[in-house]
Amino acid sequence: MTHLMMDVSSGAPHFPVAASVVLGAGFLTAVILGSVAWYNSRRPVGWEDKERPDFVPEIKEE
Repeated sequence: MTHLMMDVSSGAPHFPVAASVVLGAGFLTAVILGSVAWYNSRRPVGWEDKERPDFVPEIKEE
């Protein structure tokens, strides 16, 4: 029990920093790719006449 309390108070991170970075990068990537896919899909009702933002690439269907 004493060792457990010493581990908690040592200030060592309990969740690896690398895992946090991977989760953050994955979330950011999902948001960016989802936004590109949404802007390149058909517009929902009420959004048909809205312009595409400049930063979203145009993807041509073949």
